[in-house]
Amino acid sequence: MQTLTGLPLFITIIAIALGTVLTRSLPFFIFPQGKNTPAFIKKLQLLLPSAVIGLLVVYCLRDINISSGNHGVPELAASLVTVILHLWRKNTLLSIAGGTVLYMLLVQSVFSSPL
Repeated sequence: MQTLTGLPLFITIIAIALGTVLTRSLPFFIFPQGKNTPAFIKKLQLLLPSAVIGLLVVYCLRDINISSGNHGVPELAASLVTVILHLWRKNTLLSIAGGTVLYMLLVQSVFSSPL
């Protein structure tokens, strides 16, 4: 693998910095304070979080094979705990952390394959 040094590295860093600044500041120029937000943006604001969560759930659970291995028990148990924690405490960080910790415990200890 070839590494960047000198001028190409500098140009890459500048391009990344400009891209980051542009994507962070562009909404403030497109939708200035005091101007009404367009209806389609408000609709996206309502619909996109659920769509992204649905996409993440499908992505995370897409490779579960219930007919072999651990039959998807760690993934489904961690998902269930995540949902229960979120409904109970309404704390996103706690929900994600709880599900992740349970999943890692199950995968690393309960359903670990012997060497």
